[in-house]
Amino acid sequence: MAKKAAARKEFSVEDKLKALHQLQLIDSEIDKIRTIRGELPLEVQDLEDVIHGLETRMNKFNEDITEREEFISGRKYAIDESKTLIKKYTKQLDSIKNNREYDSLNKEIEFQNLEIELAEKKIRDAQAKIEFHTESKTSTQETINERNEILNDKRKELETIIASTEKEEKALLKKSDEAEKIVDERLLTAYKRIRGASRNGLAVVSVERDACGGCFSKIPPQRQLDIKAHKKVIICEHCGRILVDANIFSEEEI
Repeated sequence: MAKKAAARKEFSVEDKLKALHQLQLIDSEIDKIRTIRGELPLEVQDLEDVIHGLETRMNKFNEDITEREEFISGRKYAIDESKTLIKKYTKQLDSIKNNREYDSLNKEIEFQNLEIELAEKKIRDAQAKIEFHTESKTSTQETINERNEILNDKRKELETIIASTEKEEKALLKKSDEAEKIVDERLLTAYKRIRGASRNGLAVVSVERDACGGCFSKIPPQRQLDIKAHKKVIICEHCGRILVDANIFSEEEI
């Protein structure tokens, strides 16, 4: 990093201004390429997020269904146990010798019947919930299938656009890296900050008709002379963009 910074210091202010102007032209061309893609990358990401959310919901449905099926199995086992006890207590009634034992066994039989009724109610409730989740799963899966079809179309469209512009974008990115090497870190950071804050991505603008090419504010004559001298980096007092002479790069092309 130290060697890289030292190498950059060897360039004059004029070289740096030219590199910044070149960088701006290159980045603007990259912006145009990416604009062609429009909202497709975001649409693809949004669809992927939606599908992931729906799949998570499907997993929760499956987990809940499995849990309720296990619960039903447990309640059925409990019902069988209660029926076995009822048979046992009913058989014991035939050999009862006093009312106290008779009443006690009848209460046990009554209790087991209540347990069966309660278990059957819980089973019905669980089955209703399973049915609801099963219907929800069907609806959710249909939605997932629909979204996947749309996602596949969007991906194909995006891949086609990327394929048609990838070579050009790579070449521009390479030139952008080369231009950045001429600009010192502090100035490059400022350029990227200004560019990021600008709606049209312009951080470096030329003076056109005595005005800033970014905000169109008038530039005083003396300041214009300073800009044409290429001796220092001058910022527009109104919009904060870096100002360059309109002819500084007239014979250079991207």
